[in-house]
Amino acid sequence: MLLAIDIGNSDVTLGLWADEAWKHVWRVPSKPELPELFFGVRVRDYFLESGANIEAVQHIVLSSVVPRLTEKLKSVVRNLFGKEAIVLGPGVYDALPIDILNPYEIGSDLVANALAAHQKYRCPCIVVDFGTALTFTTLSGEGKIIGVSITPGLKTAIRALSQNTARLFDVPLEMPSSALGKNTITAIQSGILFGYEGLVKNMVGRLRQEVGENVPAIATGGLSSIITPLNGFFTALEPHLTLDGLRLVTQFYPAKH
Repeated sequence: MLLAIDIGNSDVTLGLWADEAWKHVWRVPSKPELPELFFGVRVRDYFLESGANIEAVQHIVLSSVVPRLTEKLKSVVRNLFGKEAIVLGPGVYDALPIDILNPYEIGSDLVANALAAHQKYRCPCIVVDFGTALTFTTLSGEGKIIGVSITPGLKTAIRALSQNTARLFDVPLEMPSSALGKNTITAIQSGILFGYEGLVKNMVGRLRQEVGENVPAIATGGLSSIITPLNGFFTALEPHLTLDGLRLVTQFYPAKH
């Protein structure tokens, strides 16, 4: 079995891979202020509740965009599994079959996305990741990351509007039935969700123009299915693309180390 850990700004996502499938995908809130013990107990409980054998985990790969949580999760891995996690970063990138733009700046989650997309599709493509940030990672057919675009994600946009505007409040991420908002909630839902539909289509179209090809666009991330008018727009919906990329790291990194 393999355990992939993706530490994002909103959640720590853990995927347990066995028998050529993701058997379990768990999430823990990304709260750096919480003690290591909290994360250790949650991970242990997930294994106990699912009946998964901790001792059967052979490989552990970790990606993090939250430095304050990196060491905590590395320590959790060490204490629970008696192993060291492979931490995806510049020290690992040279072993991967992709060319990484600005390796000391790019998020390791975007590298994992790129690796998984390149290995699966083997053609120029755009990976659109609907997470805390909405990111567009463009790959050449040779596996070179040729550009990245970043904008605030759906939850980030709604939270910013709710917290910084008088008389507004948290709004559920649900697609409204009409662009004509009839109350505060549907007005915000309309502006954000229909607005982001246009943003995604415009960005993908512009990237395709610059690449010079009608390249496939692949959607991933926990919020990738929220904007229902985008159904059918993407070539593929890959909800576990980041975890797939982390899993693939073990096929290349140990072979050279």
